[in-house]
Amino acid sequence: MNPVGPRAVLVSGLSGSGKSTAMAALEDLGFYCADNLPPQLVGQFVDLCSKASPPIAKIALAVDAREAAFLSAVPAMVEQLRTGGLDVDVIFLDCADDVVVSRYRETRRVHPLSPGGSVQEGIAAERALLTDVARLADLRLDTTRLNVHQLRDAIARHVSGLVRPTVVSLVSFGFRFGTPPSAELLFDVRFLPNPHFEPSLRDRTGEDPEVAKYVLESARAGELLVRLRDLLGFLLPLYDREGKAYLTIGIGCTGGQHRSVAIANALAKDLRAEGRETNVSHRDAGKTA
Repeated sequence: MNPVGPRAVLVSGLSGSGKSTAMAALEDLGFYCADNLPPQLVGQFVDLCSKASPPIAKIALAVDAREAAFLSAVPAMVEQLRTGGLDVDVIFLDCADDVVVSRYRETRRVHPLSPGGSVQEGIAAERALLTDVARLADLRLDTTRLNVHQLRDAIARHVSGLVRPTVVSLVSFGFRFGTPPSAELLFDVRFLPNPHFEPSLRDRTGEDPEVAKYVLESARAGELLVRLRDLLGFLLPLYDREGKAYLTIGIGCTGGQHRSVAIANALAKDLRAEGRETNVSHRDAGKTA
């Protein structure tokens, strides 16, 4: 976006995806925020802002499916504003259905499009209504794995134009306990030598230097790490340019005690040596079946 001159950010997306948080972040950035203004009135609103003293040069507008009767007018409204010289940026917030359902359960709210039915029915109806708006998006942000702080950070970085490299979160886990739902990339390392079958190592974890050495000094582990570094060396710059805020990578073995922990730690060490902000957590280390 052009940093000089009047600007408008249009925020839309699923109910429960974080629009209120996004609007709050924009307000903190000095935007004048308006919620659910009918598209037919946006032109007049922008004109009034330009005539204010001093003129209001940064505007944020929230649009959602509660204004279903007006949604069809949104694409024409955006085009009209751009033709009139306004720098318009459209942000669409998406979220996995199960996470939206969980958020509604936590807040005990009813879905605006399904007040007498299920939240799932409301989500399906909303997705259909917002199809054309989603196509307009300059940024389509999936908030499934983002907390409120990460979402605010992603919005601020996009609007300000500041590029912050993607933060990597490595999660070791055991397939015995299920895969982590937050993982966007998932790697199975159960083909590596298993310290579980070594009596002196069985009761330790991959955090132990001897266990890590047992895993990492195998030829298979060495080749795996080379290939993972190459893959991430290709992917991460692309994610950086896309503006992806966070990437979660799951590394799994049988119980999440030895191999996955050692590989996650080794990969984190390499990424940090390259200057990449990297977090590591070992979800199942120390668990017993």
